[in-house]
Amino acid sequence: MEKHIKNGKEELNFSEWADYSDRRKNSKLKSIISQIDDDNMPLSSYTLIHKNASFSKEEKKEVVTWLTELKDNL
Repeated sequence: MEKHIKNGKEELNFSEWADYSDRRKNSKLKSIISQIDDDNMPLSSYTLIHKNASFSKEEKKEVVTWLTELKDNL
């Protein structure tokens, strides 16, 4: 678990979000949206243990809409 957290923070660290350029933020948001749309997030290894961690269709739509609006307003 600790390794997953470390690797995740190397890829995207919200503690450093304010320091990211708009271009990098846009790229990260597009990647997150794509992973959610492709059902790659949350990770299957995580949802295997945490059954309630999966998005419902409505939750998925809401999160993607919110992320898209955030990306479009950079």
